Amino acid sequence: MAQPVPPVPDLILEPMVRAALTEDLGQYGDVTTRSVIPEGTAYAARLNAREGGVVSGMQVAALAFRLVDPELRIDTRLPDGSPCGPGDTLMEVSGAAASILSAERVALNFAGRLSGVATLTARFVAETRGTAARITCTRKTTPGLRIAEKQAVLHGGGFNHRFSLSDAILIKDNHIAAAGGVRAVLEAAKAHASHMMRVEIEVDRLDQLAQVMEVGGADVVLLDNMDSDTLRRAVQMARGHLVTEASGNMALERIAEVAATGVDYISVGALTHSARTLDLGLDF
Repeated sequence: MAQPVPPVPDLILEPMVRAALTEDLGQYGDVTTRSVIPEGTAYAARLNAREGGVVSGMQVAALAFRLVDPELRIDTRLPDGSPCGPGDTLMEVSGAAASILSAERVALNFAGRLSGVATLTARFVAETRGTAARITCTRKTTPGLRIAEKQAVLHGGGFNHRFSLSDAILIKDNHIAAAGGVRAVLEAAKAHASHMMRVEIEVDRLDQLAQVMEVGGADVVLLDNMDSDTLRRAVQMARGHLVTEASGNMALERIAEVAATGVDYISVGALTHSARTLDLGLDF
């Protein structure tokens, strides 16, 4: 199990969950449930895992149930960040059957998606054992779900990169081209950046890295699409001067080799853009 992760305040998550419920309930609400479930019917349901993985999204699922009906009783059996196996009960929900049914799909969509992200992250993290490398996510997230997906990365034992364009200065190849080169872009960043703002710059060649170190002004270097031998040389060049981050099509099968180069961080877009939804179900 990953280190405990403080929950995001419900106030921040609520607009995301409310939008999903509004989308699902449509203009008239759950017409099926209103038609076939007698008013006052009470029931209990269990949110169960159909396969093993790492749990995430319990906070979001509980919020979905509570927004539909604050009177529902929710008992989270396996909190976010916990390992789960097939058949494990993650949450019990009891109260008005109509309310549970109306929130079911949204709760499951969030829980399955986020548990999938946490599970994939845990697989990547496992490949770095014995090294100091940290697995980190990117901004390649589902629009509108970034805060929850980045929280799921933490639940899987990973780390978060920028949450938005306003968090830090990250100079990519297109910035370098548009600004007129490495020297020009770094000098501009040094002139305009707040003393509280870290600067990262992307390079894909060792001569670019040498120029970055000569000009100065960067805190982190993004070593993009380098083979492992070049990565190792880049890490040696930057050691003691810059934090190093490897990126670019980081497949699971390659992570152990990349981590062994001594790089500080490995950023993996796949954690959020390619995670498979974990198979969960709500059983009455």
